Amino acid sequence: MKPENDMTAEQLCELVVEALEDLKARDIKVLDVRGKSSITDMMVVASGTSDRQVRALADSVIEKAKQHNIQPLGVEGQQASEWIVVDLVDVVVHVMLPQVRDFYNLEKLWDTNAPE
Repeated sequence: MKPENDMTAEQLCELVVEALEDLKARDIKVLDVRGKSSITDMMVVASGTSDRQVRALADSVIEKAKQHNIQPLGVEGQQASEWIVVDLVDVVVHVMLPQVRDFYNLEKLWDTNAPE
């Protein structure tokens, strides 16, 4: 299921990173998981300093995607705002509080450079 505007995963990642940078997300990482996951091509992981900022960062990603005619397939975690996942099909965005990010360590889990 491709976005309606034919944006590549890389272009969508750039859009997501821009939305996160606009609101001062911390430690933004882009992970290429093609060949590692059948769910998505790319993952973006970022931290917010508070639950309020985590929510604002996720909202910024959603708004910027919608401005480019991309509707999120799903958004999870908005109630607690410790970890919000925005599924943009080709790109899945994880915005978390630093302690949640440290605990789950998605970067290590999806490290495409790790020996198999």
